[in-house]
Amino acid sequence: MKPIPVAFHIGPLLVHTYGIGLAITFWFAYRYFERRLRDRGYRVEWLTGVFIWVVVAAIVGARAMHVLANLSYYSAAPGQILQVWHGGLSSFGGLAAAVPTGVILARRRCPELPSWKAADIVTPVLVAAWGVGRLLGPQLMVAGGGHPTNQWFGMYYADQVGKRLPVPIFQAFDCFVILAVLILIERRWADRPTGFVFATGVSLWDLARFFEEHLWLAYPGHLGSTLVQIAGLALFAAGAIAAGLLWWRQKHTTGGEAPPVDGIGEPQPAEPQPAET
Repeated sequence: MKPIPVAFHIGPLLVHTYGIGLAITFWFAYRYFERRLRDRGYRVEWLTGVFIWVVVAAIVGARAMHVLANLSYYSAAPGQILQVWHGGLSSFGGLAAAVPTGVILARRRCPELPSWKAADIVTPVLVAAWGVGRLLGPQLMVAGGGHPTNQWFGMYYADQVGKRLPVPIFQAFDCFVILAVLILIERRWADRPTGFVFATGVSLWDLARFFEEHLWLAYPGHLGSTLVQIAGLALFAAGAIAAGLLWWRQKHTTGGEAPPVDGIGEPQPAEPQPAET
């Protein structure tokens, strides 16, 4: 099975399949987030402007982190720094730039949406978009495969010799499993504390990133891989601790509802009491 073409021509214009895949992914994330906001009663007219800035921040941050993690390579080939169509976008770099950008702009343009509530709403969106992006991005780019393999599920990728582990497909599967877990939490635990979906999503996604990098992408002495594994374990621990604390506070609070602490765990309004006669 030959690799899918990584680029094609429309007249004189060279179109990169990788770029089309990313564009579709961003569109999917926008529509899915918009739907989740509407379903929860929030206005969405502010979303388009904020989303554009988030996309820009994500791409710049992802590329900057990748370049820094592979600085020796790009120092010798500075002309390739901007060639994102050859791959090289760090997930952690993208999140590190996009999340603060989204939080700051959302607080300004939709102040009635608490930041932790927004984090819970957007976490399944990010996980789903990451899964879709793996299938429509790295799966369609130059050197998108993992280690060489002779297994039946190995695939051919452009500019890579022999069959390779289809790492983007593995990563997409991980994301869709995590998405199912988050949706199940939302549907089965209606009175969960605010922030729990976010903390759980962070923990599970970063644990998956650690194993993906360690099992399929790591190479000895490769700084980027080492940084991804360290960041994955650190954020997994942080997310797991946060989720555990939120669950514990919920369980040990009278009535099963945790009071808010720094915006986490929004209390429900008290039921009106009948007047005494």
